[in-house]
Amino acid sequence: MTAALDHPPQTPAARPKNRTLGVVRLQFTNTQTFVWVPVLVLGGVWLITLVIYWIISSSGADGPMYSGGSQAPLWYFAVVGAQAMNLTFYFSQAMSLTRREFYLGSLIAAAFSAVGISAVFVALGLIEQATDGYGMGGYFAYLPWVWEHGPFAAGLIYFVLTMLWFVLGFWFAIVKHRFGSLILTVALIVIGIVLLAGAAWVSISRGWGEVWMWLAQAEALGLALWALGLTVVFGAGSYLTLRRLTT
Repeated sequence: MTAALDHPPQTPAARPKNRTLGVVRLQFTNTQTFVWVPVLVLGGVWLITLVIYWIISSSGADGPMYSGGSQAPLWYFAVVGAQAMNLTFYFSQAMSLTRREFYLGSLIAAAFSAVGISAVFVALGLIEQATDGYGMGGYFAYLPWVWEHGPFAAGLIYFVLTMLWFVLGFWFAIVKHRFGSLILTVALIVIGIVLLAGAAWVSISRGWGEVWMWLAQAEALGLALWALGLTVVFGAGSYLTLRRLTT
């Protein structure tokens, strides 16, 4: 009886409450995916853009110069999303993490990375405004259309677009694992055909003028809100697809 009291029956361990944050730490185990490669992409394109600006300004060209190079990390975040799924999902399942925990943790990790890259984008834009485009009239991050509502709005726009591309890459990777490469390829082709059909319809109806006028009149912050809505829709679709993914 004494031995039984000294060693009471063990109860099942309570489920840790920080398992979702554990997924965040798991994703950041490979810092290249979420930190160094995005920074390298942004820094490399920034440096190349400055060299081009210097060449143009040295030739005597006058007037402000604007570049779309700052969007390069946005496109790369589709790769980040695919790698976040491909490199860690089955490992997370071996650790008995639920799909919901894996999904939320991956989104939080992407949000941390997106906040960091957006902060760098805003910092570069502020530097460019303070130095009159690095003394050359060349702007990489500061685009007046994007910055018309100030640095906070510019950072928010950059953050939303970064998350949109991450969710798309994440979803495409889930589709590949769920249905195979053939179905993913067919789906991408169908998406491309739909986009081309839409462009053809606008061309036939001669509506490009109205489209460009709408884009010119639309504020960047408003378009970012549309992108936020798409991110929510695609995020819901990726989660529903992930729930049906078998191991």
